[in-house]
Amino acid sequence: MIAGTPRGFRDILPAEAEARERISDTVRDCFSRHGYHPVETPLLEDRDVLERGGRIKGSPFQLFDSDDRLLTLRPDITLPIARMAATRLRSASGPQRLRYAAPVVREQASLKGQPRQFTQLGVELIGGEGLASEYEVVSLLAEVLDTLGVKDWHVVCGSVTPLVALLDRCVSDPLLCESVLACVHGSDLVGLDQLVDASDLDEPVARALKGIARVHGDDSVIDDIDSLLAGAGVPMGERGTLELRELVCRLSDVGRASRVTFDFSIINSFDYYTGIVFKGYADGIAASLASGGRYDAVLANMGLPDTCACGFALSLERLQEVLGEQGEAGVATPGVSLGERPLRIAVPKGSLNSDTIDALEACGLPVQGLRDPGRKLIIPAGDVEYVIVRPTDAPAFVGFGGADCGICGSDSLIEADLDLLQLVDLRYGACRFIVAEPRANAGMADRAYSWRGTIRVATKYPRITQMYYDRMGVTADILALHGNIELGPIVGMADRIVDITATGTTLAENDLVVVDDVMECTARFFAGPAAYRCDSRIRDLADRLAEVTGRSARS
Repeated sequence: MIAGTPRGFRDILPAEAEARERISDTVRDCFSRHGYHPVETPLLEDRDVLERGGRIKGSPFQLFDSDDRLLTLRPDITLPIARMAATRLRSASGPQRLRYAAPVVREQASLKGQPRQFTQLGVELIGGEGLASEYEVVSLLAEVLDTLGVKDWHVVCGSVTPLVALLDRCVSDPLLCESVLACVHGSDLVGLDQLVDASDLDEPVARALKGIARVHGDDSVIDDIDSLLAGAGVPMGERGTLELRELVCRLSDVGRASRVTFDFSIINSFDYYTGIVFKGYADGIAASLASGGRYDAVLANMGLPDTCACGFALSLERLQEVLGEQGEAGVATPGVSLGERPLRIAVPKGSLNSDTIDALEACGLPVQGLRDPGRKLIIPAGDVEYVIVRPTDAPAFVGFGGADCGICGSDSLIEADLDLLQLVDLRYGACRFIVAEPRANAGMADRAYSWRGTIRVATKYPRITQMYYDRMGVTADILALHGNIELGPIVGMADRIVDITATGTTLAENDLVVVDDVMECTARFFAGPAAYRCDSRIRDLADRLAEVTGRSARS
């Protein structure tokens, strides 16, 4: 039997290919009407060259050529076009308006069911004038979505400027700055709170650092950004809000402002973007249709300073999904508009279940069906719908659109490693991750490491374990088990274990002793980025949960 395509790649049959062609032709014609000219870049790029521009998006495929150069299959198109502009187009006069339609390839972990090849349709405006360029590309995205007939679309804007200005002006510790940016880039707002609370920053600065990424709403929230930054002492000219207000005015002049909202959790890739960042959304899918922003720093890093660069890329596959143009092979089934269905919440089974039900009830949600669900896995409750899942599965259900938001332990979020927003620390389900070894084997792991050069560790949490040993600068061979990991060092399979403990009873009964603490874990309320930015019910629930946990913490 002839084998099929490699994992994450697929054939596109005639009916679907024709659907994709129709969409691509419509987008291309729209780009062309605004003076954008086609370009093509190589499928393979020199990785070192791309890394000069900024953080490479996703995990690229890599290979060495016969000249021993490390090459990468392009994981997106923006960096290659920036490389082209810095080398081939640097002497060109006037702004360069470039468009493309090309496949990109990114590695994905096994068993996540995600494609590794997809097609981007996009534009890049190189060498224009700052605000004018931002307005042009945002307006062009709006026109494309209208022309395609995408229903209920909207563009969500943020900007990296307010947070960067605050850090530059008010935070002198470079390690703290780096950690703050890492939390925001990783959408970990709970970690950001904890980091800032542990610092000795002045209260107005701390409030602004925690508040910026939570600002969302219509253009009136620009006032909120100004208020936070003014309180921290950041001058008006450095905040980036004047540009945002002007952008709103220009969009209002052409009737687009009502389709544009602001959400400053959207900011990321601070070595890549230098101003506005935006995403295009439509009801019914659990991911953005388009993503873009201003990225002057990329060109500067590639040797073309003082040059404005702004653009966006559309996902052809997600356009197929939202337009119902899957063809005979199919991509995904469009969902029901968010406002037309109950809010779907992933509720964990097991030890977190009772406290989760209590927290939801304290927020005013109906939970009678959750108290005794029987064998039901989906519990309808008026305006909400509960999906009962294992805590370890909750991130996948939310990340892949099976639920809009959910609750699980922070350990499950780390292990899942999905694009999710951590919104509230619920302060229950507390436990800690520890490193342990048999009492009788004290010192043996260190001696083995001295000659073997690695330590063998059994765990159910390979990603947390790897992060811990990377932080310690220790090479570890990780043995992933699904249960009874205490047996690993007892029977000689491993030197130590990394596991959760709440009381230490199981460790004591197996004569294991704690060697080090790894991290503490509590339950978190989290959401998918698209659902959070498109559905005010999630933000309202997050606010109510934060209020409830705050009250219980003070009582």
